[in-house]
Amino acid sequence: MMNANLYEIIRAANPTSPDADFMKVCGEGSATGAAPTYSYGDIEAVSGRYARLLADLGVVKGDRIAVQVEKSPQAILLYLAAMRVGAVFLPLNTAYTDPEVAYFLADAEPKVVVCDPTRAESLGRLAANLGIAELLTLDAQGGGSLSDAAESKDPDFGCVAASADDLAAILYTSGTTGRSKGAMLSHENLASNAITLQKLWGFSSDDVLLHALPIFHTHGLFVATNCVLLSGASMLFLHRFDARQVIGLLPRATVMMGVPTFYTRLLAEPAFGAECCATMRLFISGSAPLLEETFAAFEARTGQRILERYGMTETGMNTSNPLVGDRLPGTVGPGLPGVEVRITDADGRILPDGEIGTLEVKGPNVFRGYWRQPQKTAGEFRADGFFITGDLARIDENGYVQIVGRGTDLIICGGFNVYPKEVELLVDGLEGVTETAVVGLPHPDFGEAVVAVVVRDADHTDLSSEAVIEAAKLDLANFKVPKRVYFVDSLPRNAMGKVQKSELRERYKSAFAPTI
Repeated sequence: MMNANLYEIIRAANPTSPDADFMKVCGEGSATGAAPTYSYGDIEAVSGRYARLLADLGVVKGDRIAVQVEKSPQAILLYLAAMRVGAVFLPLNTAYTDPEVAYFLADAEPKVVVCDPTRAESLGRLAANLGIAELLTLDAQGGGSLSDAAESKDPDFGCVAASADDLAAILYTSGTTGRSKGAMLSHENLASNAITLQKLWGFSSDDVLLHALPIFHTHGLFVATNCVLLSGASMLFLHRFDARQVIGLLPRATVMMGVPTFYTRLLAEPAFGAECCATMRLFISGSAPLLEETFAAFEARTGQRILERYGMTETGMNTSNPLVGDRLPGTVGPGLPGVEVRITDADGRILPDGEIGTLEVKGPNVFRGYWRQPQKTAGEFRADGFFITGDLARIDENGYVQIVGRGTDLIICGGFNVYPKEVELLVDGLEGVTETAVVGLPHPDFGEAVVAVVVRDADHTDLSSEAVIEAAKLDLANFKVPKRVYFVDSLPRNAMGKVQKSELRERYKSAFAPTI
C-alpha cells in the first residue's frame, strides 16, 4: 500500500540535487540576507535526527507533540520530523499565556512539549502537573535542548507509514462558548490542499517565496511552506514582518503571501512601488478580508493585482482568485478544483446564485472533526458531508465567492481569529463587572480591533479601562486583549433580551478612525 504520509509526498518532490536551496534566513533588520542557508539535504538530515530523538523518547504514531516556539528554521524541521515519526503536530501561538496553554495541554495530552527556553520553567510545571514527562526547548536561533539532544542522532530515519485519514496535525481554533476546539487535520487534508495550490498558483523550482508569516497558523505553516516544498522552490525566511526589510528583499523574491495588514503597511512606505516588485510574479492575501481600497491602491502603486483567497483552520484553502484570469476585488474567487462550495439558508436549503446565505464547503481538504468533541463535530456538518463555515457569502453567476459577513461574532484581528465569548467570560469574571459585550471595530492596521463594552455595578464605578486591559493581558494572548474599553449604564437589547452588538458596532465604529 502506498505511504500517504505527507512527508513521503514532499520527499518525492525534492530537487534532484540535495544541495538545492530550501531556505535563506534573513537576519533582523537586514536586507542582505547573508545569514544561514538550509538545503533540501539539510531538511532530510536534520528532520531525520529530530525524528530519531522523538522516537527514542517513546513517541509513536498518533502521539501529539505540542510546540510553542519562536519562528526558526528548526521549528519548520520539527514539523517535518513529527510527520516522519507519525506524530500529530500541535503548533501553539507564541502569544498564548500559561493559562491558555494549560487548557491545550490538558485537552490534547501530548507526549512531548517543545517551548522557548524562557517558558521552560512555567510550562515545565504545567507539563509535570499533567503527567507529561518530556519537555524540550528551542529558541529563535535554533538552540536549546531539542537541537542539543538531536545532534548526535542518526539522520537515517525513514518515514512512518500513514494512511490518508491518519492525523497529521491539530490546530486549535477559538470556540463560541469560550472553549477552544482542536481541528483534526489528516495527511490527506494537508496533502490535497498543498498539491492543488502548488499547481493552481503555478509554483515551480524557480520560485522564491518571501516568508514573513508566523508558523503556528495554517497560512504560514501549511499553505506557504508546503507549496514551497512540493515544488522544490526556495524561500527567504524572515522571523517577522517588517515593511522596510520586506521592501529590501522583494527584488530577490517571486512570490509573497501575506495578511491584509502586510499590504497596508507596505503602502504606507514611500519607498514601496513598482521598481522593488519587478521580479515578483504573485502577491497573495488571506486570513482576513482585503479591502477593495487596498486592492486598488496596491495595483495603482505597483501595477500588480493581489490574488485573494479564502480558507479556514478547519479546511485549509477553499477558494482562490485565478492565477491567469480575472482577479476581482472584493471576492475570494471560485472554489478550488475538487472543492465544492454552495450557499444555504437557515434551514439548509440551497440558494440560487446571487443570494446571501451561509457558505458551505465539501472536499478532501475538509478536516476530520474536532478533537474529542463528536457532538460539536456532528453539528457542523450536513448529512451530505458539507461543512458549515458560519461565514455569510454570495456566489455570482461565474462562480466567484464574495464573503459579505459572518454568521457568528468572530473578530479577525491582524489575521488571527478572536471569538468574543472568550474575552467576555474573562472580563465578566472581574470584580465590579456586571456584564460585558465584546465587538470588533474597523482598525486601519489590524483590520479589526477588539473592543469591550462593560457595565459596572454601582459599587465599582472606579473600575478603569486600564484595569480591565491589564487583567486581560494576564490570561489572554495580546491579539485577544481589548484595545479599548467603554463603560455604559446598560447594553442595548432587542425584545427577546438579546444584546444588539450591531448597535454597539455602529455606536463606536469611528473609535480608531484617523484624527485630522
